[in-house]
Amino acid sequence: MNAEFDIGDVVRVVRNVRDDGTFPGATRGDLLVRRGSLGHVVDIGTFLMDQIIYSVHFLDANRVVGCREEELLAAEAPWAESRFETRERVRNLRPLAINGAVSVAPGAVGEVLKVIRDTPDEIAYHVHFAALPGRTLLVRESALGPLSAAMQEFSDA
Repeated sequence: MNAEFDIGDVVRVVRNVRDDGTFPGATRGDLLVRRGSLGHVVDIGTFLMDQIIYSVHFLDANRVVGCREEELLAAEAPWAESRFETRERVRNLRPLAINGAVSVAPGAVGEVLKVIRDTPDEIAYHVHFAALPGRTLLVRESALGPLSAAMQEFSDA
């Protein structure tokens, strides 16, 4: 296993980092570091001998947080801020079609599986909609909207 980053490198975290129950003084689920934040690598280790874990000091939050390699980018790498992130629930704003046939009606609730930042025109997402069990759609950011608090409670019921 070769580490992509070295101690002292400036990196950017690509998703919100929340407490998994192991951060001292925080409660499980608390936001520790916001996506897009910059930090310095202060230590490099492994988890279960197959994942590289970086201890990153985020100066703005004044926290040292463990991050997996896939959660980090070099600070100088291109970065586009996304409206949504992995595991966030969204609703589509227009009909979504496969081979010309509408498969997901406007307003359907979906879950973001992955943020795709390297598309040419705008950020896109892999999204799973309950209307298409077992299928994942690539959806542009402009076709998605947030769930209101009321819709979130209704969709969780």
